[in-house]
Amino acid sequence: MLLEPAAQMQPMRHILLTGATGYIGRRLLLRLAGDPAVALRVLVRTRAKLPQLPDRVEVVEGSTFQLDALTAAVQGIDLAYYLIHSMGQGADFEEMDRVSAHNFVDACVAAGVRRIVYLGGLGRPESASPHLRSRMETGAILSSRPDRIQTIHFRAGVIIGSGSTSFEIIRHLVQKLPVMVTPRWVSTRTQPIGVNDVLAYLQAARYLTADGCFEVDIGGEAMTFGEMMLATGQAMGLRRWIIRVPVLTPKLSSYWLILFTPVPYRLAATLVEGLRSETVVTNDRSHQLFPGIQTEPFAQSVRTAIAEIEQRQVISRWSDSSGELREDPDAPLEQAVFQDRRSYDLNGTSTASVFRAVTAIGGEHGWFSYNILWRLRGLIDKLAGGYGLSRGRRDPEALRIGDSLDFWTVADLVPDHRLLLQAQMKLPGRAWLEFLLTDRALIQTAYYYPNGVWGRLYWYLVLPFHGLVFHKMGRSIIREGRRIEAAGACSRGGD
Repeated sequence: MLLEPAAQMQPMRHILLTGATGYIGRRLLLRLAGDPAVALRVLVRTRAKLPQLPDRVEVVEGSTFQLDALTAAVQGIDLAYYLIHSMGQGADFEEMDRVSAHNFVDACVAAGVRRIVYLGGLGRPESASPHLRSRMETGAILSSRPDRIQTIHFRAGVIIGSGSTSFEIIRHLVQKLPVMVTPRWVSTRTQPIGVNDVLAYLQAARYLTADGCFEVDIGGEAMTFGEMMLATGQAMGLRRWIIRVPVLTPKLSSYWLILFTPVPYRLAATLVEGLRSETVVTNDRSHQLFPGIQTEPFAQSVRTAIAEIEQRQVISRWSDSSGELREDPDAPLEQAVFQDRRSYDLNGTSTASVFRAVTAIGGEHGWFSYNILWRLRGLIDKLAGGYGLSRGRRDPEALRIGDSLDFWTVADLVPDHRLLLQAQMKLPGRAWLEFLLTDRALIQTAYYYPNGVWGRLYWYLVLPFHGLVFHKMGRSIIREGRRIEAAGACSRGGD
């Protein structure tokens, strides 16, 4: 919990937040935006992915690779939060991280920004995974101008919170496997920390009065990954057993994770590689610089995360930043090489009720038709290294732009009118699925840009399944909308 700062400490007021649509960034955004004492500016690639914000929050659309936008974003700023990494941006992520960090620190120095706050990862360079080493290098770059700007580099290990990668993996394993046959890396030590404690440290950086650049390790009690799984089971009221075996290689471990958790192979492999080395606190600066913060016990962080899931209060998820949305989702779709459009008469059902049915698709609700085929396609996608269907949804009913939805992401959302889903499954091309509501009809359209011959062959192979799946889906959505409308009428009649 964050204690009140001393009266004489004047917090930095003009704040820039980057990474505001990511897991930590979105949560920090809501806290900063809700503080009337903060003059907040946000640098974001896609403005539509932001939640509703107070008018006083300024938004600059762009990225750290667009120097004009970056220069505008840092003007007049006291403190800049750097919560960016390129983990999902391909094989050249290290160079992208490097360029981004250099651009950012150079822009901040030129604009006279007083402090940069960065969240990286615990670990030692000699045993760290490539992704963790890249985060360490990012911290070093951001701290490379101590004569011109102060940098506070927080380093955290496993973050426990609703929707975090680590917690989703642990939760799914504990829920699905009473007996877990595990590899050796479950004995690796780490120091997990609750997401609310991470946010408390990031917020407290506004009040810090010490001079100089600091690397601040943050974490709670030291535990192994296996101990975390058992403790999570206890917090959830589940008794679990772990059998450790030495024969599971990192590659086999990654496949083991993708079978029982929502993460795709690429992310699973990265996490397994990182879990092979210890990620423990190596300095005491968190207590020296932020003595007012006491991290909560692991079990309490788990209970808080579970409560948020059960109460549908999940603010952000690990997959929030997976994949970039197109800036203009309309014009290119009209020129798609292949289109499959179907129309269904509303038969007097209100557009609002049908739209509620549309936005309930995916996750535990399924896809209204031939769910066995959807699950089969999801399994194929998982085995091919994609997300599959197990990623599910953040909320069982509500959607927002940028939300992941099984192996789709929400690219556009206009209440009672339009839902556009952008495909994130493995396929030889780019695909979208649009639901458009008029006064009289639901129009459902699949758009597809193929990649070469294989992309065209793929379209013709799946087209017969469209006739089965999409036709029944459209009719089922109308029926569900009618049911929703009838239930609402009965409820009003009861009142």
